[in-house]
Order: sequence, then C-alpha cells, then structure tokens
Amino acid sequence: MALDLVDLEAIAPYMQGLRFEDFKVGSIFKTASRTITESDLVIFIGMAGLNEPLFLDADGARAAGYQGRLVPAALTFAYAEGLVMQSGIIHGTGTAFLGAEVKVDAPLFVGDTITVVMQVTACRPAKKGRRGIITTENKVVKLDGSVIMTYSPLRMINRRS
Repeated sequence: MALDLVDLEAIAPYMQGLRFEDFKVGSIFKTASRTITESDLVIFIGMAGLNEPLFLDADGARAAGYQGRLVPAALTFAYAEGLVMQSGIIHGTGTAFLGAEVKVDAPLFVGDTITVVMQVTACRPAKKGRRGIITTENKVVKLDGSVIMTYSPLRMINRRS
C-alpha cells in the first residue's frame, strides 16, 4: 500500500454494526458497563442546566428522601444510549432514532455502575428504501441486577439489499 495515497473505500471498517436482517425478535445483547462518577453528574447537570437541589448536593437529595447523590434520569438515558452506541451494534448501519418510551424504575446514584440489556421485540421493513425498523426493550441494570430504567427505542437500520 502506497503511503501517499490510500483508497479508503477498499478497506473494511474496523467496526461494522448489524444490518436489519441480523436482528431477530427475541435476540438479547448486553453492553459494556459504566460507573457514574461525581464528575459525570456535575458536568451533565451544568451542561443541561438541571440546577436542582436533588442533584446539586447530598442535603438536597436527603431532604427529598434519597441516600446519596441522585443522578437525573436524563443522564441515565444519555449514558445508556452511549453504552449502546459504544457496543458497535448499529455502528455505520443505524440511520435514525425514531423515538422511545421511557420508564424510570428506580433511582440511580453517583458510584452506581450500569449496563444495558437489549432485547429485540419487533422488526419490520421500512416503507421505503433499503432499511428496516427495529424496536428493542432496553433495560438499564445496576450490578446487583436491579433494573433502574426501561426504554423501548425505535430505530431505522440499513438492510443488506
């Protein structure tokens, strides 16, 4: 290979997500895990403007009945989606996030570690083009196995043909 000219189209990507045909109803996938840190919380609430005592200080959370630094559900959802993206499952094949129904099942606190377990619940071809629509039920789970959030994203995924 000449170092002065590289044909990028001729080289396969390092990571390639699944295509529509690869998703089967009932299939289950698991992401890597991530521990939510104090820095994660502070940066997120600052960027999002969520300046609520529940999230800003332990006394504010305690006054609301929580033990520890409470993490906003918006951060939980964002980090869960980040874990899904980092898994590579739809890298280069996902074309649109079409929406999600989200349910918060339990609180998340600074220091908790989360993993996302995705189960495919529906697959159908898109009305147009070489794409399909995938629905999964995503459970955000702490290390002890407890579910803290459940959401069902609807995604458009490229087909092979």
